[in-house]
Amino acid sequence: MNAPLKISMPAEASQAPKAYKLLIDGKHVDASDGRTIERVSPGHGFAVSRYAQAGATEVQAAVQAAHRAFESGPWPRMKASERAAVLLKAADLIETRLEEIARLDALESGKPIAQARGEIGGAVDIWRYAASLARTLHGESYANLGDDMLGVVLREPIGVVSIITPWNFPFLIISQKLPFALAAGCTAVVKPSEMTSASTFVLGDILLEAGLPAGVVNILAGHGADVGAPMVSHPLVEMVSFTGSTRVGKMTMAAASNSLKKVSMELGGKNGQIVFPDADLEAAADAAVFGGFFNAGECCNAGSRLIVHEAIADDFLRTVKALAEKVKVGDPLDDRTKVGAMISADHMAKVAGYVTAAKTDGGSVFSGGGQLASNAGQYLDPTIVRGVTEDMAIAREEVFGPVLSVLTFETIEKALHIANNTPYGLSAGVWSASIDTCMSVARGVRSGTVWVNTFMEGYPELPFGGYKQSGLGRELGKRAVEDYTEEKTIQFHRGQRTGWWVG
Repeated sequence: MNAPLKISMPAEASQAPKAYKLLIDGKHVDASDGRTIERVSPGHGFAVSRYAQAGATEVQAAVQAAHRAFESGPWPRMKASERAAVLLKAADLIETRLEEIARLDALESGKPIAQARGEIGGAVDIWRYAASLARTLHGESYANLGDDMLGVVLREPIGVVSIITPWNFPFLIISQKLPFALAAGCTAVVKPSEMTSASTFVLGDILLEAGLPAGVVNILAGHGADVGAPMVSHPLVEMVSFTGSTRVGKMTMAAASNSLKKVSMELGGKNGQIVFPDADLEAAADAAVFGGFFNAGECCNAGSRLIVHEAIADDFLRTVKALAEKVKVGDPLDDRTKVGAMISADHMAKVAGYVTAAKTDGGSVFSGGGQLASNAGQYLDPTIVRGVTEDMAIAREEVFGPVLSVLTFETIEKALHIANNTPYGLSAGVWSASIDTCMSVARGVRSGTVWVNTFMEGYPELPFGGYKQSGLGRELGKRAVEDYTEEKTIQFHRGQRTGWWVG
């Protein structure tokens, strides 16, 4: 039996929860009915934040502000270089406040502070990349339509965008959406998760300080039914960008369909790492542990399925188990921690239920498997489940916890069948020294991203998104700003009209 985790109480535990107001039309305001949401730190068990809780009244005010800012404000009409300058200033301010933002995310989500720092640093890079795209966004011209005709294709900002983000990467995911919408000249209403809103409110302050005009970005805390749903269905909203579960994504898409809004979605994943006997097995084992347990498995890109060749399965899994048992689980504010707290007690129980069901269905717990005792917070032991078959829920559904399911194969065809035998298609990994094997798997897996002899690395230059029920569209990459635009064709006729229709 492991000794109970000793969680140290931070200074914030003896202070009143930090209060955050809504951001509407450049002003910080309370909810009209005075309601608030209190967030209890999942790693420490004390109230860390309190947000004004928006409802229908605040959604209406925020959308109207964003609409006015788009229709008559300066932002969509600025030179691209001017918008880029604001985004670059925002990136600098984020970098200046990196430690503050990382600590907020660690306290509210339970993620390790060292990981949170890396995420905020990555977000800074994304804001700078988006600024560069603001200046390179362009249309097309066609001078090949005859001597009397010139065709021009413009790209114009789509309008008001509703942006809804999840709790697992609070600052990073808003940074994968908002700067590109702003670079295009759009305005936005943003709803972060009601469990991790603090860092998004800090971003709102940063944007105002960077020179963003009032009303261009509005930020609301609240629940999906009260805030997210009306943000999606509002007639003045032209586009919805959503990251979250596939279940809620389907509901969001249905609501947006009533007014035929453009929808971009990054949803769930059930991602496999396929390991062949000729791989660098030491590196693959480390990546298996990283892929399965990073962010406590609360990650759409988690390598939650380890698909291993039968010839090496026993030896390889012993190595994976030994590494898993070295992973430091504990206090999110400890720089040494690799796996922090689970987001909520309800979610932890849901994850544990998948492990119980797998055992009932014939699987066996090879490592970990239970809740860890602690003096505060909620923690799960990183878990490896063997004997998993393709029909089990743990092999097909998004567990979203520190649980690694192991399946085995004999042929490349079988490996691909297992990898593709889920409703999802977000990402995958392949480990082999053979370029032929790697190319065959990379071409054969139906996923938006395939990592070859590495796992879960990301760059702003590379698009991110999924096949099947893992989403619609792509984020990041050189076309990310284009997603927030409409194309307009203009045809110029020169000289006397020819081809008269009448007479």
